[in-house]
Amino acid sequence: MEKKFLELRVRRDIGDIISAYFEFLKQNFKTYFNIFISYNGIFILALLGCSYLLVSGFMGFLNDNETLQNQLFIGFGFLGFIIVYIITAILNYSLAASYMVRYIEEKGGPIEKRSVWSKVSQNLGKIILFILLLIVLYLGVGIVGAILSFIPVLGMIAYYFLVLGYTAWMGLSFMVLMDQNRDVTDSLGEGWNLLTKFFWKAVLSNLIVTFLLGILMMMIMIVPGILIGFYVFHSLDSGQGIEESAISIILWTLALTLFLVMYLFNQSLVQFVNGVIYYSLHEEAYNVAAQERIDEIGRSE
Repeated sequence: MEKKFLELRVRRDIGDIISAYFEFLKQNFKTYFNIFISYNGIFILALLGCSYLLVSGFMGFLNDNETLQNQLFIGFGFLGFIIVYIITAILNYSLAASYMVRYIEEKGGPIEKRSVWSKVSQNLGKIILFILLLIVLYLGVGIVGAILSFIPVLGMIAYYFLVLGYTAWMGLSFMVLMDQNRDVTDSLGEGWNLLTKFFWKAVLSNLIVTFLLGILMMMIMIVPGILIGFYVFHSLDSGQGIEESAISIILWTLALTLFLVMYLFNQSLVQFVNGVIYYSLHEEAYNVAAQERIDEIGRSE
């Protein structure tokens, strides 16, 4: 059965934005998850290797075996994770935004994974430049935050909202870049325009959904956490050393890999939040979709 198209370009209040987000996620989770796996497969294998190095190294330290090999395992595992994280963060941030653009273009119809990647590859240079500016601007936010931290209570609250505003600004700006094919500076300018016009709607919608996603991720990780906890308890109760068991290394490696993959997938889900907010705020500011619907009615008469 063909799924119903959820028009995202509609004026919504905070509650409606949150409802629309979860409705969009419900409709598109399976399709997007397949795309995520397709383009992240090699990186998931890389994370598996990094997790093995980290777990093996730490297990060696627990066994009082502080050898050069264990130190190298931890060092290379951590370095590999940082490299994979940076690449996949850019990839999944982009895939989620591209998917939402294609969803609007196809009006809920079938979305081919190649068309999603095509949108990313066409804007790859701008995406990389955007991420570099994002990092530079974040350093600026950190400096301002350090200054605000000297102000008791109010400084901490101000810094908290500064970070929330920065996060919303970057998310909105990236959607402008992908949806309107603008250059980086224009995208940041338009993102800033939308943020300042609808600050509380953008920030609070982002905050609430991100918080709910965090709870959802914790609930998903409860099952493997319980299984590992049961295994550790059984091993300790029977007098077995968990740091000496090959099964322990396998279990901890798989658990760490699962956690990292879920964290990467969560980045896409967070960008979906920014997409829903962007289309709602853009429509409220410019009435583009409403005008299109009026024009269609005029042509049909």
